[in-house]
Amino acid sequence: ARAAKLCQEFNDIPATQPEKQTAKIKQIFGHTGKRVSVQATFNCDNGQNISVGEDFLSNYNLTILDIAPVVIGHNVMIGPNVDIYTVNHPIDAKARRRYMAQGFPVTIGNDVWIGGKASIMPGVTIGSNVVIAAGAVVTKDVQDNVLVGGVPAKVIRRLPKIEA
Repeated sequence: ARAAKLCQEFNDIPATQPEKQTAKIKQIFGHTGKRVSVQATFNCDNGQNISVGEDFLSNYNLTILDIAPVVIGHNVMIGPNVDIYTVNHPIDAKARRRYMAQGFPVTIGNDVWIGGKASIMPGVTIGSNVVIAAGAVVTKDVQDNVLVGGVPAKVIRRLPKIEA
């Protein structure tokens, strides 16, 4: 109920008031670094399980189902209509009837760009210096320095390492 209330309050703040939006996001998230920008609409399950580093930017309609931790590094950009899930349900129908849910954390490294309409599935770790192509469904861990895309996402090519 806490997260739903805070998300509704955030989503009601006009886009012309970015300082108020940022202040509200800092109430929702468990941790934020400097320079955080989230565009409405935003929705999450808990909020306190979300940690973002320095220079975080998300475009419109980000959903994070955070029954388990979601840790996002520095210099991360998220396109519109992206979904990040930590929750999964059993394959067994009888277990699903009991509304059982399982939480698996998601970790996203530094210098990551997640393209629009991408989906990040429960338990995934995304390395640093990674581009997730628009529309990709990331079901497995992603190594550093790659561009991935497709359903399910696969490595398309390697990216040059970032020089410090």
